Amino acid sequence: MHDGRFPFELISGVPVVTAPEEIDITNAPGLRSALLEAAEHGYGTLVLDMTRTQFCDSSGLHTLLAAHKRAQAKGGELLLVLSATHVLRVFAITGIDRMIPNFTSLDQALAQTSADRPNGHRRPDGAPEGSEQNGLVAHGTSEPDGEAC
Repeated sequence: MHDGRFPFELISGVPVVTAPEEIDITNAPGLRSALLEAAEHGYGTLVLDMTRTQFCDSSGLHTLLAAHKRAQAKGGELLLVLSATHVLRVFAITGIDRMIPNFTSLDQALAQTSADRPNGHRRPDGAPEGSEQNGLVAHGTSEPDGEAC
């Protein structure tokens, strides 16, 4: 766990960071640190739960874009859980809603992940790891490959 200001937990192998009510220049560096720390515990996908977040300034947006780019560089992704309409509006105006996948519930975001994959990434076709088109399931290794976001 982080220092408590930005807690994270592993849910089905996916690190989920809980964002504060406000993200601004005073706490964006702490959020960045929490995202980096949480990413060390995952293998591709990282979720930021922003359901409590009511405000996000440009330093917060910068932090999210940096985390998104870091995750992509490692073959993963950052997923956001957003519910506040005014935060969603800022994301829409800036285009971030089209760059970073976002969902209205944590369950929806987690459904987009597949922690069963060896590297924590989704299959390109979106199907769960081990599933085959003919309905047969192939069991692979669950050993991590050493990658981190």
